[in-house]
Amino acid sequence: MSSLFIVDEREKALVLRLGRVVDVKEEPGLAVKVPFLDNVEKYDDRILGLPTTPMEVTPLDDRRLVVDAFARWRITDVVRFRQAVGAGGIEVALVRLEPIVSAAIREVLGSVPSTDVLSDDRTSLMNQIRDEARRNSTGLGVEIIDVRLTRTDLPEQNLAATYARMRAEREREAADEVARGNEAAQRVRAAADRTVVELTSEARKRAEVVRGEADAARNAIYADAFGRDPEFFAFTRSMQSYERALQGRNSAFVMQPNSEFFEYLANDGSDRANPAPVLVPLPNSTSDAAEDEVSEGAGDEELVTPTVTDREGNPLGESAGVTLTPVPESLVTPPEAPSEVMPPVAEDGEQPPAAQPDAEPDADAPDPAPAGN
Repeated sequence: MSSLFIVDEREKALVLRLGRVVDVKEEPGLAVKVPFLDNVEKYDDRILGLPTTPMEVTPLDDRRLVVDAFARWRITDVVRFRQAVGAGGIEVALVRLEPIVSAAIREVLGSVPSTDVLSDDRTSLMNQIRDEARRNSTGLGVEIIDVRLTRTDLPEQNLAATYARMRAEREREAADEVARGNEAAQRVRAAADRTVVELTSEARKRAEVVRGEADAARNAIYADAFGRDPEFFAFTRSMQSYERALQGRNSAFVMQPNSEFFEYLANDGSDRANPAPVLVPLPNSTSDAAEDEVSEGAGDEELVTPTVTDREGNPLGESAGVTLTPVPESLVTPPEAPSEVMPPVAEDGEQPPAAQPDAEPDADAPDPAPAGN
C-alpha cells in the first residue's frame, strides 16, 4: 500500500484512521498517509444538482398546483458532512436534502396566492425557498446555492374544468361579437331597405305625375276630337264594344234583333255625321272630275290649329309636349257664346224691364227718407 495519494482540484479528501477523521485535504496536490492505518475518502467539491419529484401544493387561495423544482448545492464542511451522511456519501445526502427542499417549497408557496405562483416574476419566491432550505440544511455540512421552480401547473383533474371554462369564455365572447355584427348588419339592411322604398316611392310618384299629365293630354285630344262629331264618338265606342264582345269564341248573346247593340251593323251612321263625310273614289275609278272637285275644295280652305284650354286657361297637352294637328277651318269647333243671365219672372207673369246700366241717376230726385224706427 502506498503512503502517497493525490487530491484533485475538483475534490476534497478526508484521512480516516480506524474510522476517525485525522486530517482534511482541501487543497489539490500530493498528500501523505500512514499505510495500513489511514484510509482516504474523497468528496466532490463541485456544485451538485438536486431534482425534486413533482409535488402538489395548496396556495393561500386553496387552488391546488403541481410544482416541480431543481436545487443547486455543494459541500462546505467535509467533516460535518461525513458525520451526517456516514459512509453513504452523496447518495445519502441527496435523500436527506430532498425533503428539506420540498418542505421549504410547500411552506413558501402556501403563504401566497396562486396568481403569484403562476406569474412570470417568481424570483422573490425562489429566493425565499432557497433561504429557508439553506437554514434547514446547515447541519449536513452543505450549502443550498439556488432553488428554481421548473414547472407550475394545475393538476390533471383540474385541467379539464379549467379548459372548459376557458372555452366557455371564448365562446361567449364570440357570441357577443356575432350578435354585434348581426345588429350592425340589420341596421345597414334596414337603411338600405328604407332607401329603396324612398327611391321607389319617389320614382312611382313621378311616374304617376307624368302618366296623369299624359292621360290628361290624351283625354283632351279625345274630347276635342269626339266633341266635334258626337256621332263619330258613338261609332268608335260601338266598334270597341264589338271588338271586346265578338272575339271568335262562339259567344252567345240573348237580345232583340232591333237592339241598339246592332245599330252600326245595319247602318254606319254616316248620314248623322257632322260634318258630312266626303266620298273618296276608289283607286281604279275614272271620275277625274270628282277628284278635282275634292282637291280644289280642300286647297282653298286654310288649315287652323285648334285652341283648347283647361280650367286654368293653359293649352291642353302643353305640359306633356303634345301639339294639336292643324285641321281645316270648317272642322274647328266654333267658340261658345257667352251665357246670358235671365231675369226672374214676376208673380203676375210679366217680366220686369231690364236694368239700364248706362242710365245716370237724376240729380233733382229727392233723397230717400230714412227708415223709421
